[in-house]
Amino acid sequence: MAEQAAILVVDDDREIVGAIAAALEKEGYRVLRAYDGMEALDKALDPDLRLILMDVMMPRLDGLSAVLRIRERRNLPVILLSAKSEESDKVLGLSMGADDYMTKPFGIQELVARVRSQLRRYTRLGDVNAAPAGAIVNGRLVYDPDRRALTADGDEVRLTATETGIVDLLMRNLGRVFPAEEIYRRVWGEDAFASDNTVMVHIRRIREKIELNPREPDYLKVVWGIGYKMEKK
Repeated sequence: MAEQAAILVVDDDREIVGAIAAALEKEGYRVLRAYDGMEALDKALDPDLRLILMDVMMPRLDGLSAVLRIRERRNLPVILLSAKSEESDKVLGLSMGADDYMTKPFGIQELVARVRSQLRRYTRLGDVNAAPAGAIVNGRLVYDPDRRALTADGDEVRLTATETGIVDLLMRNLGRVFPAEEIYRRVWGEDAFASDNTVMVHIRRIREKIELNPREPDYLKVVWGIGYKMEKK
């Protein structure tokens, strides 16, 4: 339950910490506050702590260094907050132990949704072994090819038959880019004729069902001029 979870918010901007804390407390979470990396190390020892929101650029000890040191003691979900939006910055943050990365400025409701998603993933789903035998696990998503069923954060995603066909193709081939014409041929079983718009509409509908922010998808992505792929997490 949200009432049992403590969340550590770390940022040297006290107004940002206050705004995030207010939103999380409204959802029923207990919020711990820290204003630099060193203070975060102390607060991270709280036994009720379940998740950390960590700014990257901070005095005394930066966020990435703090995450590395916290990871030596505890395995908690960490969401990085940063003004840096380059893909290389995101890759660096995730490779150093973060579970998610949000670029400032961000919507507070999206932040709360990502917090909820990470908590559910870690407390409800457990580890990969909790997934059905033969299932394809990709971050928040778990696809069972035998049942042709997709879940996001443990909740089953209601898909149409066509949407399921697209998900089946992309989840079985994580990271591979498929042109719209090939998706159409494989899923619809027909020669591709004016297929781009048809596939695009279905991709958009799937995004609305699986993405925390469909406008900035984490999973179902377009590779401009080539096609679509399911990003491997």
